[in-house]
Amino acid sequence: MTTRVLTGITTTGTPHLGNYAGAIRPAIAASRVEGVESFFFLADYHALIKADDPVRVARSRQEIAATWLACGLDPKRVVFYRQSDIPEIPQLSWLLTCVAAKGLLNRAHAYKAAVDRNAGTGEDADAGVTAGLYMYPVLMAADILAFGAHKVPVGRDQIQHIEMARDIGQRFNHLYGDSWRAVTGKAGEPLVLPEVTIDEQVATLPGLDGRKMSKSYDNTIPLFAPPAELKKLVMSIVTDSRAPGEPKDADDSNLFQLYQAFSTPEQAAEMRHAFAEGIGWGDAKQRMFARIEDAVAPMREQYQLLIARPAELEEILLDGARRARDLTVPLLDELRQAVGLGAFTAAQAAAGPARAQAQKLPQFKQYREADGRFLFKLVDGEGSLLLQGDGHASPREAGQLIARLRREGADALHEMEQRAVGLLGERVGTLADGVAGVDAVIEALRVMNATEE
Repeated sequence: MTTRVLTGITTTGTPHLGNYAGAIRPAIAASRVEGVESFFFLADYHALIKADDPVRVARSRQEIAATWLACGLDPKRVVFYRQSDIPEIPQLSWLLTCVAAKGLLNRAHAYKAAVDRNAGTGEDADAGVTAGLYMYPVLMAADILAFGAHKVPVGRDQIQHIEMARDIGQRFNHLYGDSWRAVTGKAGEPLVLPEVTIDEQVATLPGLDGRKMSKSYDNTIPLFAPPAELKKLVMSIVTDSRAPGEPKDADDSNLFQLYQAFSTPEQAAEMRHAFAEGIGWGDAKQRMFARIEDAVAPMREQYQLLIARPAELEEILLDGARRARDLTVPLLDELRQAVGLGAFTAAQAAAGPARAQAQKLPQFKQYREADGRFLFKLVDGEGSLLLQGDGHASPREAGQLIARLRREGADALHEMEQRAVGLLGERVGTLADGVAGVDAVIEALRVMNATEE
């Protein structure tokens, strides 16, 4: 079974070496694992909570998108998109807001920290607290639940947000699960509840002063700093007073930790030996600069190309958004109907299974065969089969094809040999026995689309 993994990328600030070693590099490596369907998104709506400078927000989005691509994220293998390009996310966020308990949101760490700061200075509890900060957990839940993510890798400080996404999703399922099943004819629950993934081996690199590399401490080394700046920063790393010739403890050295993060095991072993032999700090820093520059230079070149070609970067992200919406559009269509927001021309299943049966509208149904393939079928309002879809390797592929049929099928479906049905030349399934021709399928699609206009 394919595991769907979703990773959010905050679009504030400039990525540094610690971000690369601790988050970017391991996430990209994980996206190449077989059996994993990866979604990476730029959390630019979230950025508005922390930044009100539009120039900074726009620049950061571009820089961070270019950074991840330059570091090796393959947009053909993963779905890479901007949060703000998926209108279904804020739509789902409102549906979830209407079921989220205020008491749950009161316990969110970020909100509680803001209230505690105000209490410490004698301010009103909610001074400076925006609704955006307060509702952050709901938007994050929508980010995750919109894609049916099975796993969400986060740091320990983010565990609570995944737990809250589960709580909110579970509440929605409880309230609207029966209505959703009546509308869709599917089994199970409308929203997949995610699991949190914590990587205990994530590297935490020391900064210029020995503390954790962080913008909060102003001790970072920008990932794509020009060579001269990179060298200057490396040479400024704080070390102890041991002179050349004195043995140095690699395990207790911030310099060695940085070197190790950008070297092979053989190179790290060689440097460890040099430490034991008493290498001078200046020589060690020169070696470290050379090692980091060797690792970063090719990525820096690719980054600069992407920054210089914003149209190319834009197209990559828009293509990712199109692929992402192949999932979110049909999901939100189902959820809107489940909560009673469907078109007036379709009697809503939210009133109960009996009313859903009275709708007599065509619908798609998805299911999984015993051999592991994912299929769909199109049935008419009486439940009779019109079109049997071909098998697919993943539910995402089947869902994408359904979305295409909804968008394009009424104008582009045609009959092929042996009652096969094609969409712009691509076979999509087979006409059911007793169905005279493809016109019956086309008419069913037109009826479905008419209910949404």
